[in-house]
Amino acid sequence: MTALLAILCIALITVIVVQIGRVTELASKIRGEEEVQAKTNRAQANYSLLFLIVFLLATIISAGYYKDSMLWYGPHEAASEHGGLLDYMFNITLFFTGVVFVITQIALFYFAYKYQGKKGGKAEFISHNNKLEVIWTAIPAVVMTFLVIGGLDAWNEVMADVSPDEEVIEIEATGYQFAWHLRYPGADGKLGARDYRLTTSTNPLGQDWKDEKNIDDFHPSEIVLPVGQKVRVRILARDVLHNFYLPHFRVKMDAVPGMPTHFVFTPKLTTEEYRQNLGVLGSDGLPKYPEWHEPVDPADPDSPKRYEDFNYELACAELCGTGHYAMRRIVRIVSEEEYKQWLSEQQSYYMSSIRNTEDDPWTDKLFDVEIQQRTQEFNDKLEQALSSANEADKVIELEHVSFKTNSAELTALSRYQLDNLVAAMNNNAGLSIDIMGHTDNTGEPEYNLELSEQRAQSVYSYVTGKGIDASRLTATGYGETRPVATNDTEEGREQNRRVEFKIAQQG
Repeated sequence: MTALLAILCIALITVIVVQIGRVTELASKIRGEEEVQAKTNRAQANYSLLFLIVFLLATIISAGYYKDSMLWYGPHEAASEHGGLLDYMFNITLFFTGVVFVITQIALFYFAYKYQGKKGGKAEFISHNNKLEVIWTAIPAVVMTFLVIGGLDAWNEVMADVSPDEEVIEIEATGYQFAWHLRYPGADGKLGARDYRLTTSTNPLGQDWKDEKNIDDFHPSEIVLPVGQKVRVRILARDVLHNFYLPHFRVKMDAVPGMPTHFVFTPKLTTEEYRQNLGVLGSDGLPKYPEWHEPVDPADPDSPKRYEDFNYELACAELCGTGHYAMRRIVRIVSEEEYKQWLSEQQSYYMSSIRNTEDDPWTDKLFDVEIQQRTQEFNDKLEQALSSANEADKVIELEHVSFKTNSAELTALSRYQLDNLVAAMNNNAGLSIDIMGHTDNTGEPEYNLELSEQRAQSVYSYVTGKGIDASRLTATGYGETRPVATNDTEEGREQNRRVEFKIAQQG
């Protein structure tokens, strides 16, 4: 029904227009076509001047009204050190192009008014005018020269890469449909090597795990950076063209498949400082930017104000597909202390997803972070056992001591935890322990008992071989007689195959 009404309305309007045209035609014949044409010319000329005035006023007023929200003046100061230079270049360019825009619009509509069609009027043909040509060539050339030179200076400063010895935080952002995969260096401050041929479901960035710089790299869900520190962003794409865009920092760089790019910038305002700029009050105590004091949810007046909920963001500035909107990521700029705290909470991707899997090339090696972690865990358990009055708490499992299959020969990695035990006994002269070996129930009980005794003895020999007095240790095998889990599952049997020690005496 609605469509039918719309069609009828269009048909009616068409009929009216046709009838008006016929009436105009008849009127012109009655009054004379020349008089009607002259009147039309005058009307069109006046309309041109009216349109010029309304158009320029609307342009200037709307620019002033929307300057904070659409032109990013007011509270939207650049949040990076280089951003001010880019804003200055944009302002200079806007000034000159604005002057040209106003002059050309005035000239266009004024000429339409001045040279309206009049009876007896003649066109003037100017075939050549050196003066005019010099003016309209020289002035734009001079202006363009200053703009280009200024732009090149800005480009060279903004796009300069870091020097090899410069202190910088380097991170990586890989765009794909439809998200960003972020990578940060760990404690070594270096990003590891990548090879696209190594990309798998468990290795989404194709990191080369044989490169030890990859061991501590981590993949966060957001960009967190410290204020006042230079940042170099490696920018890559995995499928189609994307664009790494941080509007508040005046950072924008294409992410091109097969062609790594980069951008260097230094944040100068934390997220909280930018929020305060948006929510600042004027000298009269009223919000300087009222639109930022509106509630985030118009339907809920008690929801946070817009400036309180503000966050920097990473966006993709290319139309990369139907899920383009999903490329948005939160960016947090924090203090140095907050950044260090955040770093301490991140976990290496290799340690959480690759370590001790079939993709791990370092199964025969422990890294410093693992050694330190295991040492701390052992010392914590020992301290707890020493301070406990409960007899059961005096037993500590040597979780990282293992043996070759069906053998009492210690594996190479067992030495790290046994060295922790040696260090503990050196630091506690009054400490005496009973080393106890256990197995699961696979095989004959007599064999299991013998194997457990041999394994306990291997630990005993290692510790005494490091200089610990033999009188402070005993070694006993219990075979399968003291299980801590069911032997009906492989997980349970693995728990039962263990070596532990009991604190017999402490100083």
